[in-house]
Amino acid sequence: MAERSFKEEIAKLRLGEGETFTGEGILAITKALLENGVGYVGGYQGAPISHLMDVLADAEELLGELGVRYEANANEAAAAAMLAASVHYPIRGAVTFKGSVGVNVASDALANLASSGVTGGALVIVGEDYGEGSSIMQERTHAFAMKSQFWLLDPRPNLPCIVKAVGDGFELSEATNTPVMLMVRIRSCHVTGTFATKDNRRPTLSVRDALSAPRSDFARVVLPPMSFAHEQDKIRTRWPAAERFIRERGLNEVFGPKEAPVGIVVQGGHYNGLIRALQRLGLADIFGETQVPIYVLNVTYPLVASEFLEFCEGKGEVLVVEEGQPEFIEQMLSTHLYRAGSPVRLRGKDVFPMAGEYTGQVMLDAVGRFLREAAPKLLPAVALAPNAPGPVIPDLSKTVPIRPPGFCTGCPERPIFAAMKLVEKELGKHQISADIGCHLFASLPPFEIGGATMGYGLGPAANAAFDGGGERRPVSIIGDGGFWHNGLSSSFTNMAFNKSDGVAIVVDNYYSAATGGQDIMSSRAENPTKATKHPIAKALNGVGITWVRQVDRTYDVRRMRDVIREALTTDAKGPKVIVASSECMLNRQRREKPLRTQAIREGRRVEAPRFGVDEAVCTGDHACIRLSGCPSLSLKKLDDPLRDDPVASIDPSCVGCGNCGEVADAAVLCPSFYRADVVHNPAPWEARWAGWRARVIGWLQARRRARRLNFEGVA
Repeated sequence: MAERSFKEEIAKLRLGEGETFTGEGILAITKALLENGVGYVGGYQGAPISHLMDVLADAEELLGELGVRYEANANEAAAAAMLAASVHYPIRGAVTFKGSVGVNVASDALANLASSGVTGGALVIVGEDYGEGSSIMQERTHAFAMKSQFWLLDPRPNLPCIVKAVGDGFELSEATNTPVMLMVRIRSCHVTGTFATKDNRRPTLSVRDALSAPRSDFARVVLPPMSFAHEQDKIRTRWPAAERFIRERGLNEVFGPKEAPVGIVVQGGHYNGLIRALQRLGLADIFGETQVPIYVLNVTYPLVASEFLEFCEGKGEVLVVEEGQPEFIEQMLSTHLYRAGSPVRLRGKDVFPMAGEYTGQVMLDAVGRFLREAAPKLLPAVALAPNAPGPVIPDLSKTVPIRPPGFCTGCPERPIFAAMKLVEKELGKHQISADIGCHLFASLPPFEIGGATMGYGLGPAANAAFDGGGERRPVSIIGDGGFWHNGLSSSFTNMAFNKSDGVAIVVDNYYSAATGGQDIMSSRAENPTKATKHPIAKALNGVGITWVRQVDRTYDVRRMRDVIREALTTDAKGPKVIVASSECMLNRQRREKPLRTQAIREGRRVEAPRFGVDEAVCTGDHACIRLSGCPSLSLKKLDDPLRDDPVASIDPSCVGCGNCGEVADAAVLCPSFYRADVVHNPAPWEARWAGWRARVIGWLQARRRARRLNFEGVA
């Protein structure tokens, strides 16, 4: 992976029998894949599963030793299609991506895979990023598992359970000839812990071996009448086989007393939150011993009716803890109770919120309400009151300012949107569509550019309805990651084919920056295992787009402004595309900071640019902040009683990109910005010169202070 090393993580992947792994859940999954004889791994990066891809990208040597094929796929659809290797061959394969957007992108391949069925274990590791802090639309992977009949695992969020789920997933897939989804929430991916490791296993049949003995089975091709046979096979054979496997292997778990008036059914991924809520209610301890029976669904699809009904025996009410909507699990369990003629009352979304993340407080409130209504005798007296006292949570809204997501300090995308605002001032507001990626932050203040995003790589396609000609040309924004993911085929080919008159700006920051800084086709980095240095402009020319302008330094705001103005006003026909290129500052700092630190430590001379604001010159106009929004720019109150308005100020987080000064120049604002080069390990003559200048400046400052009127002590 570009600019980052994962040597420490790779060393953990080599741990053998009887050793102890310590680390995050997502890396534990990576290790579990190798222990379970995986033959090939693919995927597309995205929170919260990026770390799995990043580590494997640097572990080529280890994977080669084991005979494991690794592929960093172009998108989620390509990753899902890779699982075709498990259709005819007994090879275990795993792919990973962010859900539910990844599942949506990969849906065609996944649906075909589920129809044909598999011979080798096929595992789809889905990072479920759900809730208020999610970066995607609020949807659940569960719906797709039901629609296409994937078995869905949702293990308890601790490392032994997560690792066990990987092995169970492969075996369940093979026992039922059905692909399996392993859902890991963001908390599961980042939970830390330990587990006892096993030796890594070479695949029984590697993809290389399979090439020497090709197989095919016409019955697995998804065409009529086989597709109808596949559907029947799902219900008659695969589903019963899955239920038997789940019961016999005890994939779901039951905790607590066998007899009680109530019980709780919970998705495995929410077990920790539920136990914590019961602990706060005085009904569980820190070791998970609970006084309320809990049925943990480590497999949330399919639901085993006989197992659930056994859990319900002797209980009056059962609560279902199911995050998100629709309430698929609650509906299915209700059906099981109805068909069995059971008198048990099922509770769920009547006490839990229909939508939103089940945080600790949400869990406590809902479980507490259920128990007060259904089994008050179980609760300690202090917890019986509807408004039982709890920990005092301070209101931070008045002391901590709201901070929406935004560009990093020095981000090369910020000047692009500053230039767009300047052009907007000249030509008026334009119809602008956005895309997935860092540039989407431009839809927020101070830029407020881009009002819709339809999917990764679909920014220009989202403006297709406006490309029929009008007073002003539509503008679309897309990143280099989105360009290679889906944009070239779905957006730019669409523009070329339909002879669009719109303008598209490709934000090229050399990496798939929003997903962690992975290399892509147009990256400038030297990558021994991936093809890089393929210019975006050439790809555009290849699909027939000839009006392409390349800007190699986005910090040149004046140049950016002029090119955008040209694209919006030119008489040229057809699509107009601007490729705005500058390296992601975060990745640049990851590369340069260690080198700079090492050079300083070795006593070599190093210059580090910094920018500042001359308080005496700054007028307090603050247009620089409105056209930049850089986190290192803030406001500062002066001690001067004659100046009430705060002035601009630059804090030490500045990385010296120069954007603030460029913006000031392009906007014809003020000359208050200055650049200062901080010199580490200066030469002797530089030190003497700096000392002489300091003495002269000090003398001038002292003389000025002596001449200043002093009103202290005046009545």
